[in-house]
Amino acid sequence: MFYDSLLLAYRNIRERKFRSFLTLLGIAVGIAAIISLISVGYGMQHSITEQLVGMADIITVMPGRQVIPGLGGWAESITDRDIAEIERIEGVDSTGRWMYGTAQVEYRKERTPITIISGETSDLEEMYDLYAEFEQGRWIREGDYRGCTIGYNVAHEYFDEDISIGDRLTINGEKFVVVGILEKAGMMASQDLDPNIFLTIRAAQDVLGTKDIYMLTVRISDIDRAEDIGEEIEETLDENHNIENFAQALTMESMIEQIGMVFLLLQAVLVGIASIALIVGSIGIMNSMLMSVMERTHEIGIMKAIGATNSNIILLFLTEAGMISLVGGILGCILGTITATLVSIGVSFYIGMEMPAIVTPEVAIGSLSVAILVGIISGLYPARRAAKMSPVEAVRYG
Repeated sequence: MFYDSLLLAYRNIRERKFRSFLTLLGIAVGIAAIISLISVGYGMQHSITEQLVGMADIITVMPGRQVIPGLGGWAESITDRDIAEIERIEGVDSTGRWMYGTAQVEYRKERTPITIISGETSDLEEMYDLYAEFEQGRWIREGDYRGCTIGYNVAHEYFDEDISIGDRLTINGEKFVVVGILEKAGMMASQDLDPNIFLTIRAAQDVLGTKDIYMLTVRISDIDRAEDIGEEIEETLDENHNIENFAQALTMESMIEQIGMVFLLLQAVLVGIASIALIVGSIGIMNSMLMSVMERTHEIGIMKAIGATNSNIILLFLTEAGMISLVGGILGCILGTITATLVSIGVSFYIGMEMPAIVTPEVAIGSLSVAILVGIISGLYPARRAAKMSPVEAVRYG
């Protein structure tokens, strides 16, 4: 009987090609929206995670409360004693100091406040290696006490005249030579690079007038012990400053977990929004099937008169609804994959980071299952209505 239902459903769909196409298009749009959003989300999460995994041997340590000159805040920073004790922890290879602050920068008699970022020169290069491209010059080196690397905005937007390699800037009264100018960064790194000036630690201490360390990167030898070492660092700093939860040590694993949670919530919200299109598609299937029931009332009467049961009638209409939603789901998977690929290309270009569209088999199979389920649920009411028809009245209809 199921085979007969398939043949009858196929014949009815062929006889109403245009209406069937419009009906399945609603399902296709809904499935395409869900697949494209999930695939783009997976691709973005994969790209960020891949970069963090490459820095799995680094723990980032920050005071829970800190003060950044010119930017507000309060409390204590990491001290030389903290650094010495952290370097004595088993498994710690080295530490890298980071400083931030705002300074008055003068260029050809124009003055403006600009953020200063400072770290070990090898750490600066490694931290921004994935994002930073140079328009001219290079990163500062340990010997560049009076040298600086500047972001794109500093070179081209903050002053009337553009800054070039070899030009001199006065930072809080100290003169520096520009040794490198960064290209405009993508969206992911624009705030970290474009508006900032990068100095060596020694130079930053002089111009900012402080030796306070606002962030520490700790390189470890055993990645498997990262969580344990992170906890030991937190305990050491808490004891040194006699403040509970004074510092926060973030391992890359914990960062990846946090990012995973954020993307999970984001995808849930986006899929919820995309589901609206799927609901509209389901209403379209129900409407189409109700019209089909009305148009085929006489045919239904004849089928019941020659022995078709209510179950046979229900099966016939559910098969038709299921076929329409299945084809719509397949079309939606194809459209969703194409859309996700195009969006990924555009986003990769915009943010300056490669971000592939990832369509997993689980997502494709799950989307098809949802499409079929939605189609069958939408066809239930029209199918039951057809099954309840009186054979005599149905035969007389039309």
